[in-house]
Amino acid sequence: MSFFALFTLAVGLAMDAFAVSICKGLAMKKLSLKHMVIVGLWFGGFQALMPAVGYLLGVQFAERISAIDHWIAFILLALIGANMIREAVSGEEEEADASLAPGKMVILAIATSIDALAVGITFAFLSVDIVPAVTCIGVITFVLSAVGVKVGNVFGIRYKAKAEIIGGVILILLGVRILLEHLGVF
Repeated sequence: MSFFALFTLAVGLAMDAFAVSICKGLAMKKLSLKHMVIVGLWFGGFQALMPAVGYLLGVQFAERISAIDHWIAFILLALIGANMIREAVSGEEEEADASLAPGKMVILAIATSIDALAVGITFAFLSVDIVPAVTCIGVITFVLSAVGVKVGNVFGIRYKAKAEIIGGVILILLGVRILLEHLGVF
């Protein structure tokens, strides 16, 4: 996987965390750098951990299904992307909560990184070098989450749905690209 594809994938995966970070920032009356770092660490950490776990699970099955791995990658990325877009356009509002308590943050971090678990399984099928991949995903999610808190605090919720739609489209396009590369179109 090229650096550009990995970077694009990382940005797409980070959009859920970015959207939730905007909500966190929206709910905060007084924002500090510490708040931004805490949110970034939770989301970036889990966004890096989940694809590593998915990769470890995926390598157990990669040899058995290598003939259809490109289809699995395409379907997983397309479903994740479509779900992100569906959530963005559904109009369901998430409750803004300023709490950074570990109990609340771990739930949000897991919820925003479930798609990264599926991507990690895809990485195993594609034989991606996992350490640089999860590092890239974690760092980009950290930065975008920290920025999201600030954006939410300053501008409000108007960018949340757009971020989720962009993330969903990116993941779908990456799935299509993986499929087309394997089929020899690229």
